[in-house]
Amino acid sequence: MRYEYTSIEKEIGSGFLSEYSSDEDASLSLDVSERPGLCSFVRSAGGFELEYESDCDTVNCSPLGGGTPGFSPKFMSFDQVECQDDGKVHMLLRFSNSSSHLFRTFIPDKTLVAEGAWNKKKNQLYVVACRILNVANSLADVFVGDCSIKLNLRFPATMSIKNRSTIVGQIWSNRTVNDLGYFGRIVFQDTGNVQIDLPGLKYEYTETDSISKACAKKKGVKHKGQVYPDGHSLDMRFDMSVRNSKGQVGWGHAFPLFVGDKFVGDQLYGKFRPHSPRLGGSEALVSTSHNSVVNISYKLSFTPSTSLMLVGKISSSRSVEISAEGIYDKETGVLCMVGCQHLQSNKPSTKNDSLDCKILVNVQFAPLNAGGRSVKGTIESTRGKSDQLYFQHLELSSSSIYLSQAAESIWRMDLEITLVLISNTFACVFVGLQLFYVKRHPDVLPLISIVMLIVLTLGHMIPLLLNFEALFVANRNRQNVFLGSGGWLEVNEVIVRVVTMIAFLLQFRLLQLTWSSRSNDGSENALWVSEKKVLYLSLPLYAGGALIAWFVHQWKNSYQIPLPRTRLAPVNYNQQHALWGELKSYAGLILDGFLLPQIMFNLFFNPKEKALASPFYVGTTVVRLLPHAYDLYRAHSSTWKFDLSYIYANPRMDLYSTAWDVIIPCGGMLFAALIYLQQRFGGHCILPKRFRESSVYEKVPVVINEQL
Repeated sequence: MRYEYTSIEKEIGSGFLSEYSSDEDASLSLDVSERPGLCSFVRSAGGFELEYESDCDTVNCSPLGGGTPGFSPKFMSFDQVECQDDGKVHMLLRFSNSSSHLFRTFIPDKTLVAEGAWNKKKNQLYVVACRILNVANSLADVFVGDCSIKLNLRFPATMSIKNRSTIVGQIWSNRTVNDLGYFGRIVFQDTGNVQIDLPGLKYEYTETDSISKACAKKKGVKHKGQVYPDGHSLDMRFDMSVRNSKGQVGWGHAFPLFVGDKFVGDQLYGKFRPHSPRLGGSEALVSTSHNSVVNISYKLSFTPSTSLMLVGKISSSRSVEISAEGIYDKETGVLCMVGCQHLQSNKPSTKNDSLDCKILVNVQFAPLNAGGRSVKGTIESTRGKSDQLYFQHLELSSSSIYLSQAAESIWRMDLEITLVLISNTFACVFVGLQLFYVKRHPDVLPLISIVMLIVLTLGHMIPLLLNFEALFVANRNRQNVFLGSGGWLEVNEVIVRVVTMIAFLLQFRLLQLTWSSRSNDGSENALWVSEKKVLYLSLPLYAGGALIAWFVHQWKNSYQIPLPRTRLAPVNYNQQHALWGELKSYAGLILDGFLLPQIMFNLFFNPKEKALASPFYVGTTVVRLLPHAYDLYRAHSSTWKFDLSYIYANPRMDLYSTAWDVIIPCGGMLFAALIYLQQRFGGHCILPKRFRESSVYEKVPVVINEQL
């Protein structure tokens, strides 16, 4: 069914276009027949913030009429927008006191029905809106009437530090003050949550003198070999924490809108971008002799905690918005800007808001080739301390990552998941070779330490229990989602868990065979006595190590400085030295030394047979030690460290540092060498000669007595 535009055509003929018209030179021209066209721009704008020019205590301010007495909405949105090629449009205007409620359930008495037309000469959209009446009764009785509401909308041709809206307009009534349904004029602008790249949109840098004076002393020092982000790159955005001298914190983000005259705000957080960026237009803010220094405009937004107040008598319960412009030097990574804060009055629906443009913002970016990204900066007021708008010095910081670091992490995670898969596959192969060996030599089964097999079995079982959901459920809160590596990493992780389960089953089978052989062996008592000695010696040793890990945990926490949390990091990421993490790392150390119980068993029982196949104990040792060699390589080759992205040589599952990466491999190779010597020359061969002789003599009377 074709929509009939009756109201707007009638109003156009009555001279509606001359009311409250703005100079067409201040607005962008649009070709409504092109795609994307008018509808795309309007839909993408999201919500609009309303500003009442009248005193709402004396004059009715609500455009909704008497259906909602005392209700003066703060936000408006366009819903169900439909356009024609000739520039005509019809839609719903929805009003609310919260920007988050604009697109929820349809409420008739807070909605207007509207139709309009684009005026090519004035470069504006003119709209006639009608109220929905008789809503107090049944919805079947409602009807559209009272079309005395007018609206115009335009797209400003220029943005500046004080005017950041891409869509502005006004709403008014054509009734007189004494008429029923009259309301004062309302100005609206987009909330700024969505940045639209409009064709022909320019930026005007207006704070040239202030920038030159404020940033003259903020020049950074050039360091040879250090590379900082390019001003046009996405690395210029960052999440941040804001902290005052009392330790009160706020959380937010910062991102550029224009670099020179190139619009870049659409590249962030999924902004709407119907057209490609353009260069040229407004004059440069600061004359530069080379391209390392660029003019830049920013939007900084953060939500203060309840205790953090920027200005003593100004409410900071809402998000703090700072518009800023300045210069960025990519050779030093220094960003220096002058900012304007939008101050909210006690009556946010009335146009009493003002700007505080006495704000200086300084940011120091970390080099791209540094060990990590740590953005540091300040937000400070240049007013005197006695000024009502003065606020105390604020420190901003960020631990956001650069794009190159994220790409490096994704590549490394793909490599590490492959290494884990290879390691677990070899672990299965080595256990399988041991099973094949004991099948050919079943007499050696009782000589394998059960404590050692329990350690190895638990080493495969515990990761399965901790990550059991990865076999059947896609865990959406994993680090691969955070780094945007897609579902391929999840698939690989499931494969790794399956291979780990196979290794566990093979290891458990070896434990079962060894236990059964002990029960059927004639020398059962002597074997179990030696095993008990191993257990009595191992348990205090392992418990003592766990106690040391607990003391280390307490010591770290006593000297730990809490790190600011960002939106990119999980809440518990800053708890780097959690006790559970320390114990898991210690468990990895026990697994690295899995041969220790077998060495002790050989000392107590002194077997002469070769209980372990060489591929089993040598290969398993190599599988356990290679992650430490890889960690040494990773520490010296990677420019950025983020433990949550580590899969192979995971610091949460073992002890990894330069010292441990040397000590543990040396210890593992020593244990493997001792096993080799014991299996070739006897369990006592590693003891001093006098202890070996005494142990032999101790057995003589036992054998004689049994023979007698």
